[in-house]
Parts: sequence; C-alpha cells; structure tokens
Amino acid sequence: MIEAWVYALASVLLTSLISLIGILTLSIKVSNLKKILIYMISFSAGALFGDAFIHLLPEAVESSGFTLKISLSILSGIVFSFITEKIIQWRHCHMPNTKEHIHSFAYMNLIGDGIHNFIDGLIIGASYLVSIPIGIATTIAVILHEIPQEIGDFGVLLHGGFSKAKALSFNFFTALTAVLGAIISLILSSYVKGLTVFLIPFAAGSFIYIAGSDLIPELHKEVNMKKTLTQLILFLIGIGLMVALALLEGYYPKTLIEI
Repeated sequence: MIEAWVYALASVLLTSLISLIGILTLSIKVSNLKKILIYMISFSAGALFGDAFIHLLPEAVESSGFTLKISLSILSGIVFSFITEKIIQWRHCHMPNTKEHIHSFAYMNLIGDGIHNFIDGLIIGASYLVSIPIGIATTIAVILHEIPQEIGDFGVLLHGGFSKAKALSFNFFTALTAVLGAIISLILSSYVKGLTVFLIPFAAGSFIYIAGSDLIPELHKEVNMKKTLTQLILFLIGIGLMVALALLEGYYPKTLIEI
C-alpha cells in the first residue's frame, strides 16, 4: 500500500508539471502571440469536445451503462457551469480583454480543468491500487492526454485576459487538484464505490458547456475565409488528437473507474 502511495503521488505531481508547458510560448512576442491565440482556442475547443465525447463519456458508460444517472450527471455539469458563470460574470460582458478585466470563460475553463485534473488523480490513484504496471501505463496515457490540452488551456487563459505569468501559475495550481484526487482515491478506495461514476460525466458536461457556449462563439467572430478554414482544421486536429489517444489507450487494459 505504501508503494502505491509513493508511485501515485509521484505520478500526479509529474502530471501537474505538464501544466507549465505553456512556458514554451513565453519567448514569442506578444503581438505574434495574439495572432495565434484564436487558433489555440480552435484547437482547445476541439480537444475539449473530443475529451468529453471520446474519453470521459465512454469511460462513464463502460462502467455503468448509459443510464439516467449518467444523463443527469452530464446535465448537472452543464447547469453547474451555467450557474457558476452567471455568478462570476454577474452582468453581461462587453468589455475588451485586458489584464484588469478577465472574461468569465477563462475562470470557467479553470473550473472545468480542475474537475478534469481531479478525476485524472482519482483514476491514477485507483490504477496503482490495482497494480504498479497498470498505474504507470495509466499515468503515461494521462500525460499524453494533458500535453495538448494544457497548451490549449494556456491559450484560453491568455485569450480571456490573464497575463502570461498568471496564466501559468493559475494553470499549475489548477493542475494540483490531481494530487487531491489521488489522495482521496487512495484513502477512500475501501469505503466509497462509484464516486467517479458521477464526477466523470459531470466533468464532461462542464467541458461541453465551455467549448460550446464560450469558445465556439469566440471563433465565430472571425469571418475571414482563410482564417476560418485554419480554425476548422485546428478544431478537427484537436478532436483527432483525442481519437489518437483513445486508440493508444486500447493497447493496455483499461483501468476500472469504479473506486
């Protein structure tokens, strides 16, 4: 059991460090970075939709079937995101993106990403309870999954008005929820069953809301045909990456999401 704790905590800390991958973009001039932000948003929207429909929802359905509970959990994620955004926003936003005025979808992305990372921690912790090899395999899959997502998340935060430093730090702190997830998984594994049966579709609902309600409307603000086609290609690449990772995950036994 001690070995599982050591491996699990080391794995989630390594996974959390992936959130700092956005630092690679710091050498790019602000003027040039702004030009590619909308394309990062396109990629992120595709990745979020792909993650929800290709990874999270199939994981939940495989565990308990497509039941009313799954549907209500998805809707709970959407409703929760709607209410949270209303509370954060409080009034309709017409102001431009500045460091003084952070758009609400940036906060929504942090919340959704926090839930997602928390669930990653739960799954990593549970996998190490099965065996060390399965835990390592799961960690590798999560890291491969996080790299494109964290780059996209960094772009979302910058687009929402965060400075580069704040985007990196907030993204990292959000990633640390994976540590909390792993700890809860390891502690409650003997007492609580079906915890992620709710959390996984809940996170999927949150991601669907963010991608569909916040990011897609941002993309519609660009009407230039060439740029629109580039957005579409990157959107499809984001989905394609999630498909590729799902195929990769098929090469090892899937970890049960029931704790």
